[in-house]
Amino acid sequence: MVGRVLTYLRERLAKGPVHLTLIDPEKSPGPVAARLARGAVDLGSDAIMLGGSTGISNARMGEAARAVRAAVSVPTIIFPEGPASLSPDADAIYFMSLLNSRNLDLVIRAQARAALAVRAMRIEPIALGYLVVAPGMRVGEVGQVDAVARDDLASAQGYALAGEFLGMQMIYLEAGSGAPQPVPEEMIRAVRSVLSVPLIVGGGIRTGADAARLLSAGAQLLVTGTVTEEERLDGGLQEILSEVRRARAR
Repeated sequence: MVGRVLTYLRERLAKGPVHLTLIDPEKSPGPVAARLARGAVDLGSDAIMLGGSTGISNARMGEAARAVRAAVSVPTIIFPEGPASLSPDADAIYFMSLLNSRNLDLVIRAQARAALAVRAMRIEPIALGYLVVAPGMRVGEVGQVDAVARDDLASAQGYALAGEFLGMQMIYLEAGSGAPQPVPEEMIRAVRSVLSVPLIVGGGIRTGADAARLLSAGAQLLVTGTVTEEERLDGGLQEILSEVRRARAR
């Protein structure tokens, strides 16, 4: 199934790399989320992701989704911590499996519990294979993952390609929010070489130089959150988006 938001992302990708801004509704509730989203979109971000913390309530997610949708015209996508962070007020949700978790709840069981609710809410699901790379940070701890070592290119390729073969519409390589370094360029290059679905990369991307390296390695969608939460819109985020635009022009 291909819905409106996935079609939008694919159309943007046909023109070059895409940038996604991640906003945490717990750290940046309703009006703050709307202000940050507006600033990011004004600088050129292509869509807004809502999520990040554990324990985000339906009410807090709904408040942020409504505020962001009223503030910007680009899609709003839930990046769920679990079924408790669902809301019908977003445009879409990453219906994702944490591929390298030891906890089956995060691989498939939570998704089974949430599937009927997502359908009833009429939120567009985007099937996503989510793969945590060392150091993994908080998501690695909470997700009970066996993080892929930064030099284990074959494992990263295997997980990513398995996700594609299982029907995932996108694959996401995550170093973890606040990671000291992004996903290694060699790993991005290796994973991209085996995939035919879009590759998302997030975690540890703070500067334009970071973005340039990852885009050159083959990242197709870049996710940044910390530079927005720290309100470095005219610094770090502007530099990152300049590199995205430069990559599109190549």
